[in-house]
Amino acid sequence: MIARRTLLAAVALPAPALAQGEYPNRPVRLVIPYSAGGVADTVARIIQPKVAEHLGQPLIVENRTGASGAIGAAAVAQSAPDGTTLLLEGATSITSPLVNKGLAVDYTTLVPVTQITAAPYVLGVRTDFPAEDLAGFIAEAKRRPGQVTYGTPGVAHIGHLMGELLQSLAGIRLEHVPYRGGADAARDVIGGRIDAAIISESSLKPVFASGKGRPFGVTGPVRRPNLPGTPAIAEVVPGYDLTTWMVIFAPAGTPPGVVARAAAAFRHATADPETRTRIETSGNDPMVTGPAEAAALVDRDRALLTRLIREAGLLAPT
Repeated sequence: MIARRTLLAAVALPAPALAQGEYPNRPVRLVIPYSAGGVADTVARIIQPKVAEHLGQPLIVENRTGASGAIGAAAVAQSAPDGTTLLLEGATSITSPLVNKGLAVDYTTLVPVTQITAAPYVLGVRTDFPAEDLAGFIAEAKRRPGQVTYGTPGVAHIGHLMGELLQSLAGIRLEHVPYRGGADAARDVIGGRIDAAIISESSLKPVFASGKGRPFGVTGPVRRPNLPGTPAIAEVVPGYDLTTWMVIFAPAGTPPGVVARAAAAFRHATADPETRTRIETSGNDPMVTGPAEAAALVDRDRALLTRLIREAGLLAPT
């Protein structure tokens, strides 16, 4: 018995690799803190099959909405740090705590696993709005200060900050209308209940397809392949450039080996050619990164967005 144990010890894998090999031993839950049909939900369901294939376990996508994403994030933060409950979130993980000190989740305790996408948003405007293009939209907003409405997935969501940046650089004042997700804002553009929305390209697809809305501008520095006739906002408003991203997060205390194993599964999905094409068609740029790159991205944008929120007067008092 002693000899056999000695032999097994000699050929055993190092502890971190063994831990990775044991993960996961049951289905993995990916929490989307926004409504079904929105950009995060769309991307999650695109990558779902390939992530599951690499993990060897089902990937269950669960929508838990509310509080601009904080309810879903709190559910993940309070889960066991074993890699079986993960969060897909964007820059709202940075912005929400800056404007609301009463959140039930501390986003800084969540561990970045990997970046999934990078993407600009689109300014979509209802068809019967009295303007034909972005310049006309700005002129109408100047004519009626504070009366032109735009929806986003929530207060301090990246879409909200994109609207704040547009107001600042264009010298206009808009009325912000927060929603639970981009799909909800899109439905109200179609219904004519709001004038515009600054949300993801995928969320706006039903708006454009219905003929009830038109794309007026892209928040990134260049035009999008899917919307070649739509200008970058910077073409009309010099200096405008703000994009978003999606990152997978794990609860604090998740072992590095488990984080690395989960990151590898998501990289497997975003590196797959067919999956990449579907992500691109949804209006996002697929990314293939690891934990270190994801953490660097979050740290960089935390500094940038803190400055923008402070300048916009949205920073919550300490």
